Amino acid sequence: MRGMAFMMLAIGLLSAMDAIAKWLTTNGLTVIQILALRSLVIVPLMLIVFSSRGSRATLVPRSPILHLYRGVIGFISPLTFFLGIRHIPLTDAVVVFFASTFIIALLSMLFLGERVGIYRWASIISGFLGVLVVVGPKGTGDWHGYALVFVGSATYALLFISGKYLSRTDSVASLVFSFNLCVGLISLILLPFYWSPMNLTHSMLLICLALLAVSGHYLITLAFSISEASLLAPFEYTAVLWALTFDLLIWQTTPALSTGLGATIIIASGLFMVHRERINLASRA
Repeated sequence: MRGMAFMMLAIGLLSAMDAIAKWLTTNGLTVIQILALRSLVIVPLMLIVFSSRGSRATLVPRSPILHLYRGVIGFISPLTFFLGIRHIPLTDAVVVFFASTFIIALLSMLFLGERVGIYRWASIISGFLGVLVVVGPKGTGDWHGYALVFVGSATYALLFISGKYLSRTDSVASLVFSFNLCVGLISLILLPFYWSPMNLTHSMLLICLALLAVSGHYLITLAFSISEASLLAPFEYTAVLWALTFDLLIWQTTPALSTGLGATIIIASGLFMVHRERINLASRA
C-alpha cells in the first residue's frame, strides 16, 4: 500500500511540475531558462544531501562517457516536451507522452535483448494507434506541439533504457545526479542566448518546479524500491486525470473527443501489457 501511495503522490507532484512549466513558458520564460534554473536547484541540493550523509562518492559515475550520452538525451527530452506543451493542451501532451511505454518495450528488445511476444506486439501497435487518434485532424492544438511531445516521449524512452543498462554498474543517485548536471551545463551554455527578464512570481514558481521534480522522482524511486513494478505501472495513468484537472482550472480547456478515445486505447494497451507481464512473471516463478 505504501508503494502505491508514494507512486500516486509522485505522479501528482510531477503533473503539477508540468503545469507550472506550461504556465511559465506561456508567460514570458524560455524553456532553456527553466531547465537551467531547475538544475541550479537540484544539483546543489543533491550535493548537500549526499555530503551530509557522507556518501557523496555514490554520485560519481563509473561510465562517464555513457553518462554524458545519457545527459544529452536527458536534455532533449524535457526540452522538446516543455516546448510542445506551449502549443497543445496538457492533457493531450500527457496522453501522447505515454507512447514512451511502447517505445521502451521496442528498445528493450533491440538493446537489452528482452523478448517481445505476440501480446506485447499487439499492445505496442494498439498503443501507437491510440497516439495517432489523439494527434489526428480533430486534435485541439498545433501539430508541431504534438510532434515535439512525441520526440520528448521517444528520447525519454532512450533515457529509461540507458538508465536500466547503467544501473547494472552505477547507483541510482549517480544516474539522477549526472543527468541533472548535464542538463544544467548544456542549459547554462545556451542561457545567454535565451534569457528573458524574470519577476518574483517567475522565481518562486521556478523554485517550486525544481522541488516538485526532486520530490516526485525521489518518491517514484522509493515506490519502486518497496513494490513490484507491475503493481505500480497502472498508477502512471493517473497523470491524465491531473492534466485534465489543470487544463480545466488554469486554461479552461476541455479535451477533444479524439483525446478521450486515444487515451482509452493507450491506457487499455498499457494495462494489458502490465497484465501479460504479471502472467509471464508468475509462470517463471
